[in-house]
Amino acid sequence: MARKVLAVEDDRNISDLIRMYLEKEGFEVITAFDGGTAVEKFREIQPDIVLLDIMLPVMDGWAVCAKIRETAKTPIIMLTAKGEVQDRVAGLEMGADDYLVKPFEMKELIARINAVLRRTEIPDDTRKRLVFDKLIIDLDSYELTVDGQKVDTPPKELELLYHLAATPNRVYTRNQLLDEVWGFDYFGDSRTVDVHIKRLREKVENVSPEWALKTVWGVGYKFETTPKAK
Repeated sequence: MARKVLAVEDDRNISDLIRMYLEKEGFEVITAFDGGTAVEKFREIQPDIVLLDIMLPVMDGWAVCAKIRETAKTPIIMLTAKGEVQDRVAGLEMGADDYLVKPFEMKELIARINAVLRRTEIPDDTRKRLVFDKLIIDLDSYELTVDGQKVDTPPKELELLYHLAATPNRVYTRNQLLDEVWGFDYFGDSRTVDVHIKRLREKVENVSPEWALKTVWGVGYKFETTPKAK
C-alpha cells in the first residue's frame, strides 16, 4: 500500500511539483493550501508523513504543527523560505522532525522523507525497551513512561533518549548523535541535538536520583546512571 503524504503548501506551482515527484516515487499525495484545511485533512486521512510550509493563510505552519502534536506523533517536515536559526529551532521545538529551507532540490526532499519514515518504522522482530527507576523507554510502542505516567514524545526525541540510555555513562558528541540517531543522510546541524535534549530534559529532569541527562561541556551528552544507595 502506498504511503500517504499530506503536502501543505500555498504556492500551487510548488505543490504541483511536490505532488509530481512524490507520485513518481510511489507515494499517495494529498494537498492542502491553507492551515485550516491542512488540519481537517490530517484528521480525515491520517497520513504517514506531513510536509508543512510555515507561511500559510488561515493558520500558519507552526500552529498546524502544534495542532497535530496535540493528538499524533506523525512525522512532520517543515518547508519554508525562512532560513534563520531561530525559525529552525522554533519548528523543532514545536515537534517537527526535520526542516528544509526553500529553494530545495526534490532529490533532497525525497531523501529526507525516506530518512524520517525509516526512523519511525520499527522492524517486527526487534524488542527495544529500556527500564530504569521511574523511567521506561519503549521503542516497540514508541512510548515514554515517566514516574508511572505516559508522556507524549515525538519519535526523534524518544530515539535520542533510547540511544543515550542504551549505553549508560558513555559520552556522545553532537556529530556522533547526528550520525547514529538521525543517520548519515541527515542534512541538519548540531544545534538540532541541543533542541531535542532541551525538550527531553523538560520531561525527565529530576525524576530519579539514579539517572540523569548530562551535558559534558565541550564534548556532548550522556545518560548518566548512579548506583543505588545501600
